[in-house]
Amino acid sequence: MVLGFSIALIVFSLLLMLLVLMHKGKGGGLSDMFGGGMSSSVGGSSVAERNLDRITVGLGLLWFTCIVVLGLLMKTN
Repeated sequence: MVLGFSIALIVFSLLLMLLVLMHKGKGGGLSDMFGGGMSSSVGGSSVAERNLDRITVGLGLLWFTCIVVLGLLMKTN
């Protein structure tokens, strides 16, 4: 069980790093790659950026849950 959560934590960490690097910085990001830089909406972010934000938050919550479960499993052993 601990091994499974440890592997999941490593995978979630790598995916989270990738998603954070894909976010828009000062020079652009994923939304610019798909043409979002030319046609920005009035609300600010494009659909691709908002979806990327949602995926990143969801993966961050899974990552945090994995850490808590691993901590509880390590404490009981």
